Amino acid sequence: MIELDGVWKTFPARGSDTAVEALRGVSLHVPRGEIYGVIGRSGAGKSTLIRTINGLERPTGGEVRVDGIAIDKLDERALREERRKIGMIFQHFNLLSSRSAFGNVALPLELLGLSRREIEKRVTPLLELVGLGDKRDRHPVELSGGQKQRVGIARALATEPKVLRSDEATSALDPETTRSILALLARVNAELGLTIVLITHEMTVIKEICHRVGVIDDGAIIEEGPVHQVFAHPQTATARSFVGSLAGRELPASVKAQLGAPVEASSQTILRLTLTGEAATQPTVTKLARALGIDVAILGGQIDSIGGHPFALLFMGVPTASWTSGAVSAALASPDIQLEMLGHVA
Repeated sequence: MIELDGVWKTFPARGSDTAVEALRGVSLHVPRGEIYGVIGRSGAGKSTLIRTINGLERPTGGEVRVDGIAIDKLDERALREERRKIGMIFQHFNLLSSRSAFGNVALPLELLGLSRREIEKRVTPLLELVGLGDKRDRHPVELSGGQKQRVGIARALATEPKVLRSDEATSALDPETTRSILALLARVNAELGLTIVLITHEMTVIKEICHRVGVIDDGAIIEEGPVHQVFAHPQTATARSFVGSLAGRELPASVKAQLGAPVEASSQTILRLTLTGEAATQPTVTKLARALGIDVAILGGQIDSIGGHPFALLFMGVPTASWTSGAVSAALASPDIQLEMLGHVA
């Protein structure tokens, strides 16, 4: 559906500033109907990447194709036609204060020259879809942030696009409203079959609705894969940093402060256990304790479902003798279990 093949984007030097390589050889493929997330820090190239999808940024090199059409090769007239098939949701809503919710959603249809009857027929169901059927006559000043974003989503859907782009659409919202907006986007994806590309700097957004994720850093996609795999086994320092930012992903500070005892003088070894697949739904720690006849201390962690796949991360302490003998490693040997020794405590 969406293909970027070796895309580069260089902004030329201005005055004393040097040229900026915003994108460096980006290649990715987003199948039809997928929710694909791009995560990166500020300045990593996220916004430039998403703007190439509808031709707002022309790549310096490489090719951008949407539904088989080379977007970067179109003239302005053809590009305008294709942009109608690619909806956009903005971070700060971009609603016209002088227009009602209905009027904001209707605006792109008015620009297309649709009749009032046709507009009514299309806009009313969209307002119902986003849960604002009773707010059609309200102006932006009368709406909450979440309601404004719902108007923005309805407006993005008005031209019946094949692709929906979301540029930090939830970063200005509180956590509860963010979850409701993400649930709405997941529903739109499921019911309308839209392909969604969203960019964010928040791993919770990726975790909530994305099927796959690309990690962008310094203009390049440095890691990519199904969300549950990137969460369970991040391969790059940037991905590990984003995954580690989630609650429950860090060793409690009180335990971390005790690490550093020599192995010969320690009584307990601290381990990080990452469980996926069947191992995440089984009493793995209980089985370990029974099999070896040891006490296991659970120090922290999280249990979750990511992209429909069970996932657990646990911090635990085991007797140092059981660790150094290799008994713990042998008992936990499984493709679904990743074990990391973090240190020893006295």
